[in-house]
Amino acid sequence: MSGYANFNGGARFYRSFREHTERGGKITAFLGGSSSSKMCSKQVVEALLKCEAEVNVVNRKSIFHAKLYGRTTRSNQELIVTSGNFTGPGMSRNVEACVYLPSTQLTKSGFSWPSLVNSCRDNRWLIYQPTLADRTGPGWGLLYDETPGAVRPSEIEAEFDAATMLLVLGHADTARIQAAKGTNAGRGSQYFWLSKDAFDFFPPLTITNERGIKGTLSANIEVRYTDINLVDSKCRVTFEAENNMDFRLGTGPLRYTRAAAQGDLACISRISETSYELRILRQNSAGFNAVKNYAANFIGHQGKRYGFLDNDTFGRLANVNLARN
Repeated sequence: MSGYANFNGGARFYRSFREHTERGGKITAFLGGSSSSKMCSKQVVEALLKCEAEVNVVNRKSIFHAKLYGRTTRSNQELIVTSGNFTGPGMSRNVEACVYLPSTQLTKSGFSWPSLVNSCRDNRWLIYQPTLADRTGPGWGLLYDETPGAVRPSEIEAEFDAATMLLVLGHADTARIQAAKGTNAGRGSQYFWLSKDAFDFFPPLTITNERGIKGTLSANIEVRYTDINLVDSKCRVTFEAENNMDFRLGTGPLRYTRAAAQGDLACISRISETSYELRILRQNSAGFNAVKNYAANFIGHQGKRYGFLDNDTFGRLANVNLARN
């Protein structure tokens, strides 16, 4: 149950949801819907329906604002009460409050998931159950289209975030960049490996890849490489949804350029919903020293770090001029 939801909020869960229903389990979702407030997107509802979930869209912002998650079996039930919506920010980067209640506590309190679901259905709310077979039903009309440029959600959580991601580069990020052209060291795909908490930094990851054993979710973005004066209009950012759940950013234009080395700082600035600037701050440069401490969060155990700061602060501290939306 969530008042607000978007596609990236569920990106790390769709595989588990699909496996659950394939084993005979059920998924029930109650999401907020509104023709004006842009609470939940068509994309997240479509993804849940493809997982065989029952999706209930509750009409009107003033009625439904809950954030409850949990599960129930014949002998056990669990409940999470949280401030986190089922959105990219709510499930990853926001600072949210949360309390987990195990089955013993729920039994003492008299809580029951089936009773809660039934009470929601029995209320005099306007509840719609959209289907994939009929995209013209009234439930779909309460959902916004989160395709970049299609609409500007009114809730602050979903608004465009003009921020810069700082990434301390590791060996895997830069080995092909440092390689001599034509050598074995330059073979393979050139990526920057990003944090798992990048859901709200990129557009909806609605491009699916079903090839191979493990599926991915991706989006196409435009990246301007300031260090080599090149624009890649079809850069791919990918979430390894069915593998290690990492993000990777395709940075093929940097191969063989020696524009970045291990320990340098990659600065990825979000300029618009789908366009970004990427610049490298070399170790011990003035810009590097000015912003390096903002990369305060560790990725794995190899010393790689990341962080975020707003574009204005980044531009001022690093003494760079960012493009404007």
